[in-house]
Amino acid sequence: MRVYTTDKIRNVALLGHSGSGKTSLAEAMAYLAGITGRMGATENGSTISDYDPEETGRQFSIYTSVIPIPWEDCKINILDAPGYMDFVGETEEAVSAADAAIIVVSGKSGIESGTKKAWELCERYHLPRMIFVTEMDIDNASFRQVVEDLQALYGKKIAPFHLPIRENGQFVGYVNVIQQKAKAWNDKGGVDHIEMPEYSKANLSICRDALVEAVAETSEEFLDRFFSGEEFSDDEIRSALRVNVLDGSIVPVLMGSNTMARGVYTLLADIVKYFPSPDKRELAGIDTSSNEVFQADYDFAKAKSAYIFKTMVDPYIGKYSLIKVCSGVLKPDDVLFNYHRDLTEKIGRLYVIRGNKTEEVTELHAGDIGALAKLSGSRTTDTLSTKNKPVTYIRTSLSKPYVSMRCVAKKKGDEDKLSQALAKIMTEDLTLRLENDNENGQTLLYGIGDQHLEIVQSVLLHKYKVEIELKRPIVAFRETIRKSSDVEFKYKKQTGGHGQYGHVKMKFEPLGDLETPYVFEQTVVGGAVPKNYFPAIEKGVAESVKKGPLAAYPVLGIKATLYDGSYHTVDSSEMAFKIATKQAFKKGVLAADPILLEPIATLSVIAPENFTGDIMGDLNKRRARVMGMNPLEQGLQEIVADIPYLELYGYNTSLRSITSGSGTFSYTFARYEQAPDDVAKRQTEERAGKLNEAED
Repeated sequence: MRVYTTDKIRNVALLGHSGSGKTSLAEAMAYLAGITGRMGATENGSTISDYDPEETGRQFSIYTSVIPIPWEDCKINILDAPGYMDFVGETEEAVSAADAAIIVVSGKSGIESGTKKAWELCERYHLPRMIFVTEMDIDNASFRQVVEDLQALYGKKIAPFHLPIRENGQFVGYVNVIQQKAKAWNDKGGVDHIEMPEYSKANLSICRDALVEAVAETSEEFLDRFFSGEEFSDDEIRSALRVNVLDGSIVPVLMGSNTMARGVYTLLADIVKYFPSPDKRELAGIDTSSNEVFQADYDFAKAKSAYIFKTMVDPYIGKYSLIKVCSGVLKPDDVLFNYHRDLTEKIGRLYVIRGNKTEEVTELHAGDIGALAKLSGSRTTDTLSTKNKPVTYIRTSLSKPYVSMRCVAKKKGDEDKLSQALAKIMTEDLTLRLENDNENGQTLLYGIGDQHLEIVQSVLLHKYKVEIELKRPIVAFRETIRKSSDVEFKYKKQTGGHGQYGHVKMKFEPLGDLETPYVFEQTVVGGAVPKNYFPAIEKGVAESVKKGPLAAYPVLGIKATLYDGSYHTVDSSEMAFKIATKQAFKKGVLAADPILLEPIATLSVIAPENFTGDIMGDLNKRRARVMGMNPLEQGLQEIVADIPYLELYGYNTSLRSITSGSGTFSYTFARYEQAPDDVAKRQTEERAGKLNEAED
């Protein structure tokens, strides 16, 4: 592929709800650009974007794909991002590398939760955007309804650039709002000018007036001319719109059919015309050698730097780090420095990636997207720069995973293999998290959603040949006491020689602090128990609180006081006193009204206001206590509640079902509270085996 300078590059993310047509739109673009001889389809796994076996088998995007599209004298780097929320990390990575976005909306399905999520991402990253309405060749597709719904959500900034023309139920052409001309597609793939249908004229007038009014707002001169009743030329409108689109005050709405490649030619032309090249975007990092701001701004004349926005690990094509060049011009065999990890990387060859195919290039200019092979230690969100100018950029903020499952290798001996495979997968996917819970003997795998974890399970099986089970996580309960007890235990054992003797009298009482496992005190007088045995007695308490006598859970908030006992000058030992203490602990806790404590989380649910009632109803069923509600922007509501960890299992699925995928949640540990009797009974029954192990 030829080398493109910064001003000839457009980096565009395709965003939207899953199934809205992002991948088929990218396929139509590639076809029109002459990259492919025929358009692939998600149904038969033949698209450039969805090349991974998991994607072709499931017929939806899981990973972000990069497709460079040569158009006119420019290169459009298309970042085809997944629409499912479970893979939001891939989408966030795509948006972090983009300079603009196309939000794809199905003309049949209309505005969906993924549409709103895409808009929110564009707002967060201050991305200029266009809306492309797909499936206009389908009978019940309604462009007008989509535009009205968008305007209801986002106001006057929604501006349709085209209006559809239908004849006998067929999508045959469009009206160009700027030119005020009607065009119809011909058999050669071009367009012919036609007479504008009467039904289009009224809508054209409305759209045209809105556009002209927006143009007038761009300057004092235009505003004066507007109020004077002067007409603006097409070129003046386009010039002003370019400013409006760049600052986000105008969002063009275009439409077409992906499968028929209609409307896509115009979309590509408008991407080049209205979307910014990287040098029109600002970018600042920190020069770590001086702690001063490094204003990169995708300037090819400045010191070389690049940001790793994504990592691909594939058994066939190897490991590639996808980069966006932030400043300078990268060339083969450049040596770059990673300040984050204090290491030097020789980058070797430079590549551009199209789907899963790589192509070598001689250089990458500032603002371009490319790939580096087999970097030794650099990871996603790291910065590469020169040693003389060690720059760092703000790391992409990726969604945190809150859905967890217990991960168990089916075959014994596969644990090391599983650990290595998960490490490779987590190199690619930063929204996965692994947690070793030694207390409960479980490995927890955290993801964005259930489907996310299921696909990891499938990847482990098919790509790394490791079979795992995903099970419900064990929730870490605790034990404590509500009353006081006074007990004694004498451990006496004769074995023929020296015997064993340890005798303790102890009091156990609530400490009043559930964050501290235990406090040990001694009030022994007269040397009834020699001081040299006190450490062994405390060790007995310390070991006992690790597994309580009720359900073998750790004990919290207990005060143990040694006040008396006895010893034998020959048979007493540290071991004997430790054993005596452990038996006294068990006896004392069981006599002090022991209870189970369950962990409580503070849950934050964010969803559209109209779902509030159903969400609260579901939370009540999960034993949650709603603590408050906070209104947010764009009709969203935050619900804050305390909820037992036990009830968080399956909540992600429930919330998505209630809110049609528009609700999100997060939680943090709050405290431990007494578990209800039925929950405590179930736990003690289930933990009977663990209790026997503890006794043994």
